[in-house]
Amino acid sequence: MITNNYKISGNIVDVVAKRIFKGIITVENQKIISIVENQDVENQYIIPGLIDSHVHIESSMIIPSEFARLAVIHGTVATVSDPHEIGNVLGMNGVNFMIENGRKVPFKFFFGAPSCVPATPFETSGASIDINDIEKLLSNPEVKYLSEMMNFPGVLFEDTDVMNKLAIARKYKKPIDGHAPGLKGEDARKYVKAGITTDHECFTTDEAIDKINGGMKIQIREGSAAKNFSALIDLLSTHPDEVMFCSDDKHPNDLMDGHINKLIIRSLKLGYDLISVLRACTYIPVKHYNLEVGLLQNGDFADFIVIDNTEDFNILATFINGEKVAENGKSLIKSVTELSPNSFNADKISTNDIAVPFTGKKIKVIKALEGQLITEKIIIFPKHDSQNILSDVENDVLKIVVMNRYQKSKPAVAFIKGFNLKKGALASTVAHDSHNIIAIGTNDEDMVSAINLLIESKGGISIANKSEKYHLPLTVAGLMSNEDGFEVAQKYDFMDKKAKELGSGLQAPFMTLSFMALLVIPELKLSDKGLFDGNTFNFTTLEQI
Repeated sequence: MITNNYKISGNIVDVVAKRIFKGIITVENQKIISIVENQDVENQYIIPGLIDSHVHIESSMIIPSEFARLAVIHGTVATVSDPHEIGNVLGMNGVNFMIENGRKVPFKFFFGAPSCVPATPFETSGASIDINDIEKLLSNPEVKYLSEMMNFPGVLFEDTDVMNKLAIARKYKKPIDGHAPGLKGEDARKYVKAGITTDHECFTTDEAIDKINGGMKIQIREGSAAKNFSALIDLLSTHPDEVMFCSDDKHPNDLMDGHINKLIIRSLKLGYDLISVLRACTYIPVKHYNLEVGLLQNGDFADFIVIDNTEDFNILATFINGEKVAENGKSLIKSVTELSPNSFNADKISTNDIAVPFTGKKIKVIKALEGQLITEKIIIFPKHDSQNILSDVENDVLKIVVMNRYQKSKPAVAFIKGFNLKKGALASTVAHDSHNIIAIGTNDEDMVSAINLLIESKGGISIANKSEKYHLPLTVAGLMSNEDGFEVAQKYDFMDKKAKELGSGLQAPFMTLSFMALLVIPELKLSDKGLFDGNTFNFTTLEQI
């Protein structure tokens, strides 16, 4: 740790006054005590530290303290973090675990109160977070907002429980995050009128502008699976004060490669204004969520990054509360020892447990889409033998299984297109939002093998291809590892490559798999209780009737 009293000079980027000037910054006791304009300065740029305005730390597969170690090398000093993934597994104990672990490192984690745990009544979660829990969380000054209100039908139809949660957020004057993919027109206006202030689920500019006109801010998301940057980035020209950057879900190998800094570089290469780009990941989230993150103003916390130039945007150093936490691509944050809380109660299965009888009828198939969380529904006549429906590798119609990991029960089985596996199977206990076991495969034997690997270890991701088996344990809630984040990133990268060797052309096969149980995103998904139609928001039959 460096001394907290020092001077640093360069081209200072003032995102508040929207100007760049040469000057010297004096830091004492974590804060900036003076900023003096001076032409004789170092040839570098000093910029407020970067903020991810909406992220689930759990999706990085590493605990908050390790996430911080990876993020700071890319100039990230803070995250607005929704802990509903671990909330669905461990409830309030999980949320408190995230908050407490985040306190152990010099990084600014701002957690929200999960609004939808469980996300729907159509799946089995490991825990629930009720209205009393939300009040307790939002009364805590550390908890900055009510996390994404995924139950947008509940908002539109004024469900009592949903409206009570929104009222608590308003009581404590905390912002409310949204989650309403495809919502437009009068429905979008009603959603906003209920107090929802952001949305990260827009996938067209028309949808985004409609929500902005209603009073929302739009978070341009570019994660490991969902990628909306290209579709939405022009909002930076038309509505620069209503836009933030976020990742939502970022797998560890992608986090090791880059974070919000990559969105800045892409934006600048496209010709967008430097100040507008930087405000989207500094000033606007700070003001919207009332974050204690410095903006290079006198009296602010000394949260800033140093870069060489605004073209390459190479990050030379990252400072949080005046402490240098990263330098020249190396993290200076030390790992902390942490526990492994979990919830897992499932027995091993056999191929008989996932057999699907053939009845001579067409079936509904989930169609996964590259770079999107939404899916499509297609109707096909399935491949089969004399008794059962089979995975059809040639036509890319594979079996998908979701299995309750909290209680002993029979797996739910359906079929999916879009993964293009030619052999083997993938399985994971990262399956939004309830995080049951999810698997896809080209044959039942490998699927069962991959699932049983996870049952043995009580969580992780796995691959099975005959005698070839690979596994990355995730001992914290079946979602995260508490090992060194850089090592976990390398192990995940190995798993990702092995998954692609099975034939998948998806950019992030495990991440895409994890969203195939996300019922709140249309059109067709699978929960541990059965096939689910996201348009009607109810269960549907596998067979086309």
